[in-house]
Amino acid sequence: MAIFAFTPQLSARLSHGPLSGVVPTYVWHLSEQGYTERSSENFFCLLANLNEWLHRRQLQVSDLTEKTVDQYLKYRNVHFRTLHDDRSILRRILRLLQDEGLLETKTRPLINNPHQGVEADYDRYLSLERGLAASTRLNYRGVVHCFLQAQSTDRPVSFAALRPAEVLRIVREEASHLSPQRAGLMVTALRSFFSYLQQRGEIRINLAACVPGIPSWTLAPLPSFLHAHQVRHVLRQCDRRTSHGRRDHAILLLLARLGLRACEVVRLTLDDINWRSGEITICGKGNRTTRLPLPPDVGQTIAMYLKKGRPPCSTRQVFVCLRAPRRGFVNSAAVSTIVARRLKQGGFAGPHTGAHLFRHTLATQMLRSGASFADIAHLLRHRSFNTTALYAKVDLSSLRRLAQPWPEGGQQ
Repeated sequence: MAIFAFTPQLSARLSHGPLSGVVPTYVWHLSEQGYTERSSENFFCLLANLNEWLHRRQLQVSDLTEKTVDQYLKYRNVHFRTLHDDRSILRRILRLLQDEGLLETKTRPLINNPHQGVEADYDRYLSLERGLAASTRLNYRGVVHCFLQAQSTDRPVSFAALRPAEVLRIVREEASHLSPQRAGLMVTALRSFFSYLQQRGEIRINLAACVPGIPSWTLAPLPSFLHAHQVRHVLRQCDRRTSHGRRDHAILLLLARLGLRACEVVRLTLDDINWRSGEITICGKGNRTTRLPLPPDVGQTIAMYLKKGRPPCSTRQVFVCLRAPRRGFVNSAAVSTIVARRLKQGGFAGPHTGAHLFRHTLATQMLRSGASFADIAHLLRHRSFNTTALYAKVDLSSLRRLAQPWPEGGQQ
């Protein structure tokens, strides 16, 4: 843990005033997050300026709100050279004060829109009962918000009055100016919402069955994949003498050997790895957990990263940011960025550079090695066998045996 040495002037500015009591906690917080003394200098200067500003206006810690911060930033813009991250630093200070019990946490805003309560309850249902990811819930809630807005502007929607003809009309009107992908998302979200309403007793008619389907040929495209030598080439782009290289190599190996999704890599915690039994627990879609064997080379790579690449931090997530603030990956974008960067270094510039590329690659390699669709579905944790059937199109040798001879005399 870093030790911060304040100059006498800065120490005097922080020794008294409304925020003086939070300084030791703030020092520990920045140190625990991996900030060095030099990188934290701006943070402490900003804290000292805010402390003095509050003192001159005879304000206490309890008076700090978002509105107060806005007032201080206006003052700061006039009297100091401001930085682009001043506001984010101040917001982190507010959260720290709230965590320490020195500030009241934000109260839930009053619901002025009659639809907000329905949307919030539906979002909790998706999270707690369906276990959907935040990104999926956000997409679904956006569709439901537009649907509710189209029904009423100033009064709650009477769901019992909804009829299949009205639902069909709305879907047709909206789908006419949407892409097939967005239209498919719309009908999926509406079916989910109507099922939720029926489960709550808000409607008696099964409106979910009334939502028409959008033509979509999900098995039309060929899955993108890498060849075995290309996978090895990408893995060699990680310099395992560095912390970044050890971390990225462990992530890529998990993707390539176990076919993990990016979100599953993000969710992986230290408690999910059972070193004694050689197993790893994966938290997949819908918060479903699956135990898989941990291949020796994957286990050795993760162990090397944990010993020599992972910085000290309080999070239990396996993969963390190597720069301050040291914390676990927030979402799948971090893993996708790592994959795209290593693919680019390996000279692979194509339309598909996400983490799923390695998942497709593993399935293709297993199929060509003689694995059954059941084995592939089990390893990749597919809920529908149709998803696994997508890879049948890359098994060209088997497809050739099914091909019928061209009729004699026909034009080719």
